[in-house]
Amino acid sequence: MSKKTNTIVSTLIVAAVLLILNLLVMLRVIGEYTSQVLTIAGINVIIALGLNLISGFTGQLALGHAGFMAVGAYTTAALVMKVNLPISVAVFGGALMAAFFGFLIGLPTLRLRGDYLAIVTLGFGEIIRVLMINLPELTGGPAGLKGIPTFTTDFYWRPVLSFALVYLTMTLVVVLLNNLLSSSHGAAIISIREDEIAANAMGINVFYYKLYAFTLSAFIGGLGGALYAPFFGYLSPNMFNFQKSVEFLIIVVLGGMGNLTGTVVAGIGLTYLQEILRFLKDYRLVIYPIILIIVMIFQPSGIMGLFGNKEFSLTRLVNSLLGKQESGEESAEKAGEVQ
Repeated sequence: MSKKTNTIVSTLIVAAVLLILNLLVMLRVIGEYTSQVLTIAGINVIIALGLNLISGFTGQLALGHAGFMAVGAYTTAALVMKVNLPISVAVFGGALMAAFFGFLIGLPTLRLRGDYLAIVTLGFGEIIRVLMINLPELTGGPAGLKGIPTFTTDFYWRPVLSFALVYLTMTLVVVLLNNLLSSSHGAAIISIREDEIAANAMGINVFYYKLYAFTLSAFIGGLGGALYAPFFGYLSPNMFNFQKSVEFLIIVVLGGMGNLTGTVVAGIGLTYLQEILRFLKDYRLVIYPIILIIVMIFQPSGIMGLFGNKEFSLTRLVNSLLGKQESGEESAEKAGEVQ
């Protein structure tokens, strides 16, 4: 099967799966509560995918993605409530604002080696949270921002539309990252993770690619936050504390650093686990660090490490079902592919 045919078949399968899932939500076969949990899981996966790009694939530890999420969420809310922009435009504006902050943070710090990015992003997350508390006219202050317009005011269609938009966005982010990482730019990014000195010696502009990956990572984090605002209709600074950044990091570590499939699986699984353990109240927050410790001791390569750290490939699955063998060249091209 040619590459073009593979792409068309894979696109049709993904579209069919998304359509079926949305029909199940619309018909309430997937209940409203479950669809809301899955929507939150989708948002978490989007932000964790952005974090995985900089921490898992580029090898630069970042601890402040809740800050980018907050920038995306509050910017979207402000553009809708103060400027009266359509939600779709405001969501894109929120993601762009997060990317702008990512660029500003990365510009002075990514020239340095070591854990400076982790320290700076940690401080950035806290600065954003404190600013949200102390700008009551714009953010609602400690009480939070209420009355944010949602995707729709129709109670029947609201969970359906939220679910559809979040999972369509998540699919596009996965395709975007998969294509990036399969390109020569992706190879340059991964080479920095493997050996920064060797990559520099081979003529790769290390600073450019680190800044590029970090800005794109912030954009994706802001995109998740931008979807968060109209989904909930309410924002509070406490939603974007350091604990939230740790949750995203645990999703990446549990799924497998540098693995997109693992991030999707771990993001949905951990979000659902958090809901199941809600009866433990505040004690459920202890579960996450325990999971992180266990993973670090017994399975440092994450869930996907159990499967050789391979990515799920829809193309490979289709070829397998059709009984077709991939050529060596095709297999090499599709290594690490997620569609």
